Amino acid sequence: MRGIELARQFYQECGKPMLEEQFPHLKQKIAVGLVGSGSECFGFDDEISRDHDFEPGFCIFLPDEESVDRKTAFSLERAYAKLPKEFLGFKRQAMSPVGGNRHGVIRISDFYREKIGNPSGNLSTEEWLRIPSYALAEATNGEIFFDGSGQFTAIRENLLNMPEDIRKKKLAGNLLQMAQAGQYNYNRCLAHGETGAAQLAIGEFVKGATEVIFLLNRAYQPFYKWSFRALRQMKKFSELADTLEFLLTTDNTAGTADTKYTVIEDIASMLIEELMNQKLTEAICGDLEKHAYSVNDSIEDPYLRNLNIFVTV
Repeated sequence: MRGIELARQFYQECGKPMLEEQFPHLKQKIAVGLVGSGSECFGFDDEISRDHDFEPGFCIFLPDEESVDRKTAFSLERAYAKLPKEFLGFKRQAMSPVGGNRHGVIRISDFYREKIGNPSGNLSTEEWLRIPSYALAEATNGEIFFDGSGQFTAIRENLLNMPEDIRKKKLAGNLLQMAQAGQYNYNRCLAHGETGAAQLAIGEFVKGATEVIFLLNRAYQPFYKWSFRALRQMKKFSELADTLEFLLTTDNTAGTADTKYTVIEDIASMLIEELMNQKLTEAICGDLEKHAYSVNDSIEDPYLRNLNIFVTV
């Protein structure tokens, strides 16, 4: 059983009755779900990931103290702690009366402050540029089982709706990184006999390409160890996961290096075609650098457009 399924069933059979019986007055103020850190919040958990932080548990999200005071929050924390210590053969972790870091009672503002540094989710331009994709992924993953007030869901939806100018700035920087590392520096490093540097160039190309793919899918790339798992679930370019892995995991001997450079150009062509389909670029060529600057030039906000193209990379 996946962690998200375990959490949902634990809430339905144990958490929901507790809330309805003991805290009916909170129904229109709280949200319940499983969101945040951990592979189970992405649906990526397996037997290996159960060696830590895996348990029947869910999050109860509260508004600020003006709506739910500390005394009520503490009572709710104690009630959550008293839920069954074992469920469907899985044991809950030992925790303090005030809950754990990933499950239990959490203020909505505290959750978003921890994940993205902003308690309301109303991000400024600078925050959109600064917050890494994996943090936005953790703030918007998982599942909300119930949201009485809609506050938590509204913040999630706002964060999922990245401003188009921000998306373009992120695309531009990562496209230029792909151009410099893959289309230019990879072969130059090999020509200098620097095979280690060549493989670093491949890594930078793959890093940029992966981020571009998520941006073209209007999705957030999770923490690096789950990037390929998430990439395989994208609607567009999921087939490139194996191709990018090939670039990372093969050597740089002469024959393989020629193949890898061909693959780099093939990936560039595929992504350029999608950029054109989404009307993100006006360049007509196979040079990712030119497309990077074309995307950047299309940014409407002059302040954002004139920032260094690598500001988000």
